[in-house]
Amino acid sequence: MASIFWTIGSLYGASAVAAGAFGAHSLKARVADPSKLASFSTAAQYQLIHSGVLLLTTVAAPQNTLAMGLFTAGMTMFSGSIYLLVLDPQRFKALGPVTPLGGLCLIAGWGALAWKGRIPRVRV
Repeated sequence: MASIFWTIGSLYGASAVAAGAFGAHSLKARVADPSKLASFSTAAQYQLIHSGVLLLTTVAAPQNTLAMGLFTAGMTMFSGSIYLLVLDPQRFKALGPVTPLGGLCLIAGWGALAWKGRIPRVRV
């Protein structure tokens, strides 16, 4: 099961780099509001950070599918909703409440990692 999360973490990491590059170089032509540009940047940063955490979790706590699932859902909802809200706020305005739910999933992922994700100790 951890291998699917490895794939997701890798793809989300790559797409976070692409989103960050798009936000830094091309988005300014479409969006003039500095706060929206900052929101897009924040979404890309959170996605990249949590992609790395997801990859690390697959190795350090491969049995903790709860944390991995919460990180995946959180990145999808948090970053995904922000991307869509910045790109087309009128069309995707219904996604506004999804952003904090995604944030809660990210927080819960960290909690699940702390609660259930202890790294087994090697006894010598």
